[in-house]
Amino acid sequence: MSLADRNAFKAVVAGMAAIGSLAVAGMAQAQAVVVRSTGPSAVQYPQGKKLAANASVSLRAGDRLTVLDKSGTRVLSGPGSFTLNGVVSHDVGATTLASMMPHAGGARTRTGAVRGAPMMAAAASSGPDSLWYIDSSKGGTYCVADPSALVLWRPNREDESIGKLTTAEGASVDLAWKRGNALKLWPAAALPVVDGKSYMFTNTAGTKVRITTRLIGAMPADDMGVASMLADKGCNAQLDVLANSATPPAGGQ
Repeated sequence: MSLADRNAFKAVVAGMAAIGSLAVAGMAQAQAVVVRSTGPSAVQYPQGKKLAANASVSLRAGDRLTVLDKSGTRVLSGPGSFTLNGVVSHDVGATTLASMMPHAGGARTRTGAVRGAPMMAAAASSGPDSLWYIDSSKGGTYCVADPSALVLWRPNREDESIGKLTTAEGASVDLAWKRGNALKLWPAAALPVVDGKSYMFTNTAGTKVRITTRLIGAMPADDMGVASMLADKGCNAQLDVLANSATPPAGGQ
């Protein structure tokens, strides 16, 4: 290799390193993720949008913005201005993502329940208490941490219920929930969980929802990493779970 070629090669390597450094720096600066947005400013702050550290957010009357930062998940209510510096005032509070992480799945028992899952009352619930449960009543795109322990959740567990999972190729599996049980292990042996694949779920009433699975591989190490991953893969159904766990709205600061 000539001297000119060596110098050109070094320049290319240096340029690639610089681009990599900028990318890492950009990732490090993303310190908040929008998990729900309603109101006039929803176009400016859509679900899944990443915001830089110390970003200033200006909301108008009627705006409600749910964000997750290093302090947890919280709701901001307009009109008002907010600085996303990770500091929670005493009258705001926050729900941490870590509180929703323990129940990522578990082994099925002979009764069809999921070992390690929390005990639940028979009454209907507004949403899953784990980020990793699939809401069979709504469907959507879900990031899957462990395909062998993927769980389907139903909101009303007062009665027995039968559902059906179907693929576009025509494969299907019937699922039966016992009275009082909200959880059912995904039938991975019959319907393997595939990255980017969609499944149709039909409940007892005949209502159909589409469920799309996205495999995530290694789990991010922190809350912001998890939220960023959900946003990147379009797992908005799980961002909705985060939004539902947020604290009541805070006024302008």
